[in-house]
Amino acid sequence: MKALVLAGGSGTRLRPITHTSAKQLVPVANKPVLFYGLESIAAAGIREVGIVVGDTHEEIEGAVGDGGSFGLEVTYLRQRAPLGLAHAVLIARDYLGDDDFVMYLGDNFVVGGIEPLVRRFHDERPAAQIMLTRVGDPRQFGVAELDAAGRVVGLEEKPQVPKSDLALVGVYLFTPEVHEAVSSLKPSWRGELEITDAIQWLLDSGRRVESTVISGYWKDTGNVTDMLEVNRLLLEELDQRLDGSVDDASEIIGRVVVEAGARVSRSRIVGPAIVGAGAVVRDSYIGPFTSVAEDCHVVDSEIEYSILLRRASIHGVRRIEASLIGRDVEVTPAPNTPRAHRLVLGDHSKVQISS
Repeated sequence: MKALVLAGGSGTRLRPITHTSAKQLVPVANKPVLFYGLESIAAAGIREVGIVVGDTHEEIEGAVGDGGSFGLEVTYLRQRAPLGLAHAVLIARDYLGDDDFVMYLGDNFVVGGIEPLVRRFHDERPAAQIMLTRVGDPRQFGVAELDAAGRVVGLEEKPQVPKSDLALVGVYLFTPEVHEAVSSLKPSWRGELEITDAIQWLLDSGRRVESTVISGYWKDTGNVTDMLEVNRLLLEELDQRLDGSVDDASEIIGRVVVEAGARVSRSRIVGPAIVGAGAVVRDSYIGPFTSVAEDCHVVDSEIEYSILLRRASIHGVRRIEASLIGRDVEVTPAPNTPRAHRLVLGDHSKVQISS
């Protein structure tokens, strides 16, 4: 079995962060989302991985390399534009050959990995096997309809009137039969080749499609709210580790990681939280569910339930919550007089100001 990992999307819902960074490489708990997926694939015993990349291919390739650090053999497959999940399967046809494969969306996060799903697929070997989860607003997802016996009878992509609340999670398993389905597709109303249409083609052709409704945790980390929630979940699993420098005037409470080379002085950190290598925390408070990446500076400030990317700098600010702060960002207080906000914001930024 091979894996096909999709890492070519533009990440419009995470702008302006994704104007300068691939959405799959935005970190949660100080590790890129994509890496968690690759680790899950390796843990399931899969070694050959094709990664579909687009405009951010240089960044993805630079971060993942040949896959050796994950125990994988990685091949990169260029997609000229994000034309749908089924289009990714289409361009990967030669690479996949006649092998079964798991398709994994690179910005998705599944707690517990995919090993049980892969094992079941090996044992039963349907034409397709999908994962489903109940969601509050299924209009934002591919949606599956099940009959009274729990069998998949229909699928639809982002329907205006959903027939169920069961959304497709971004992990799919296929036999080579899916290639016939994909090659027969025409673009949907969205102008894309939909993987839901390919699975529906298999159903209409009498092929067997199995599903698993997961009760565990899954997130599409395509927006800030979900990124923060995944970050919270991962930080919950931390064990305290203080490899960096923490002075006697500081207070560390709970599950806190201070990486080697980080320096904490005259500060209070309440876990779960992580402070990356080379970061400086001085005269500050870092609250639960906060990830401070490498080489960040947090000075005379308070921050909680947030993610700071590399080299972000927070000086003299009270108080920051539920925020995603990008690389090399500087956050400082405005002058007291005149009482005005001075902002330099990129396209698609979102700002909330307490006046």
